[in-house]
Amino acid sequence: MLGHDEDAPDATDEDRTWQEVLLAATLQGAVFAVVKAAVDRAGATTRRLTGAWLG
Repeated sequence: MLGHDEDAPDATDEDRTWQEVLLAATLQGAVFAVVKAAVDRAGATTRRLTGAWLG
């Protein structure tokens, strides 16, 4: 496991390294982007099937 514990490091946590903070931010951003794309895609698919936007 990377880092000190299971929680994502806070950017202002003085006990965390730059590497830990930036890696966590990168991973959180990637997860957010994937979830957003999946939700948007599901909405587009629903719209195509039903003719109504549900987003």
